Amino acid sequence: MIAFIARRLGRSLLVLLCVSFLVFYLIEIAPGQYFEGLRLNPQISRQTLAALESDYGLNRPLPVRYVEWLRSIGRGELGFSFTYNSPVWPLLRPRLRNTLLLTTTALLCSWLIAIPLGIWLANHRRQWQDRLFAFATTFFLALPDLLIGLLLLVFALHTHWFPTGGMSSLTRADLGPWGKLQDLVWHLFLPVAGLVAGTLPILVRHVRSAMIEVLQAPFIIAAKSHGIPQRRLLLRHAFPAAMNSLLSLFGVTVGMLLGTSLLIEFIMSWPGLGPMLVQAILERDSYVVIAIVICSTLLLAAGNLIADVSLYFADPRIRQETGR
Repeated sequence: MIAFIARRLGRSLLVLLCVSFLVFYLIEIAPGQYFEGLRLNPQISRQTLAALESDYGLNRPLPVRYVEWLRSIGRGELGFSFTYNSPVWPLLRPRLRNTLLLTTTALLCSWLIAIPLGIWLANHRRQWQDRLFAFATTFFLALPDLLIGLLLLVFALHTHWFPTGGMSSLTRADLGPWGKLQDLVWHLFLPVAGLVAGTLPILVRHVRSAMIEVLQAPFIIAAKSHGIPQRRLLLRHAFPAAMNSLLSLFGVTVGMLLGTSLLIEFIMSWPGLGPMLVQAILERDSYVVIAIVICSTLLLAAGNLIADVSLYFADPRIRQETGR
């Protein structure tokens, strides 16, 4: 098991290094720099601009700046933000916590809805319920995530039932612990709904397909012939056999939610990584962009690692192959 996890961690580290260098290179070849706008100001001399670029290390070669950035990770900085004149990690930490809160909540809600719904649809295969949900999932899959977020925002603006942005009310300081929790849940509802609406159709279809495949297996047919009740057959025999493919999907789900959350956060004004990434791109704050991309990649790698470890315990064939 230790060797299995070590190999997965090694691959994740290699992916992080490759992604970080690729982002560095793409930002390097992209037109414009942080001080590009200052060049249009006639009151700022070229000597001043050269001094600023030297102070921030922008005049150094790409490999040198990349190595210096790797050293800043060891110091817990993740680079230096030009806009905020501060190390990146203290700026990123609260944003990352908010994004994790949003994506984790959406991940749990999506799976908690998709598993029983997918099992129920597999049990009613080719019936009117199955056809109705097939149409509904196709409709939501055809909707872009941007349109889903905008529709939810319009709904909040017209009904005034939910907040249209942020993660807390102005009166939060006056609320008790239970009131603060309710206020947070109220602000979480629409962003989570947007993420679930974009992810749930895919999960339901995968759960349904996995269950249908297992229900057609010989051991399920034999168990059914022995008179085992349908509920017990579904939950205690068929669903555990379908878990392998669903665990593999878990890591992919994390990636989908992270990608969608950056867009939903920007639309819903959720104070996560999404609005910060857009602002950093517009202001050409390169180290903030790099840090956000690396944090997203790290979360994706963590989701895949959790899925791999879960598969290791769930599937004895993986343990046998690892032990060879």
